[in-house]
Amino acid sequence: MRGGAAHRAPGAGHVRTHVIAAAAAVGAVATGTLTALLPGTPAPAESPAPVVDGAASPVLAASAGVLRDFGQMNAVIPAETMIPVAYSVDEGDRDAATEQRVASVQKAGRLAAQLAELHAEEQRRARTSALIRGGGRDGWIAEALKVMNLPQDLAPGVKRIIMSESGGNPRAINNWDSNARRGTPSQGLMQTIPSTFRAYVHPQVAGRPISDPVANITAGVRYMIDRYGMDTVRAGGRSSAAGNYLGY
Repeated sequence: MRGGAAHRAPGAGHVRTHVIAAAAAVGAVATGTLTALLPGTPAPAESPAPVVDGAASPVLAASAGVLRDFGQMNAVIPAETMIPVAYSVDEGDRDAATEQRVASVQKAGRLAAQLAELHAEEQRRARTSALIRGGGRDGWIAEALKVMNLPQDLAPGVKRIIMSESGGNPRAINNWDSNARRGTPSQGLMQTIPSTFRAYVHPQVAGRPISDPVANITAGVRYMIDRYGMDTVRAGGRSSAAGNYLGY
């Protein structure tokens, strides 16, 4: 070339130096007649470049090698990577599964209790309906409690009050007490005076007369609850220390 030195092709030693340096940089593993380059694996210093026709061959230096024995391969492929992994159930997972089973059992128990309560409620309603259809004192009491949306287990206490007040006669009238002397005699099963009846009769039966058994019961019970509380009704009215009925 004009004005410069002649360009010379690199010699064999120069090429070999670059090939070996490249192999050393990325790592080479000989597998048969091919050399696999593995990052991070140094080139074996003890393996000389093959000689072809009296000169070292840079091509064979990169492709022709000798298979390494198993001991040498262990340095490339760690033995621990071939060990099977053993799996086990974590204690937390086991506890979660147990909690889920317990929750399922509890839920089933609650559902069973709810179904049992529904069945019992249906039976109570059936008994109440039968009492109402049968009429009489028990039927009147059952209907009055149903109208007031009060529990039917108050019936024994209400019946005790009725029997103590009127003997169970819906047309009973008291003509001898202080109310009678004022011109407002007590009347009906619960022996309510007209003003008390009007103030406390349940709205659903307010159009009935004071002598109506169901209407009279609602007025008397509502008055007692307002004046003395539910427990007094449940107990069958007020009583003396000796257990005698005191009225209301």
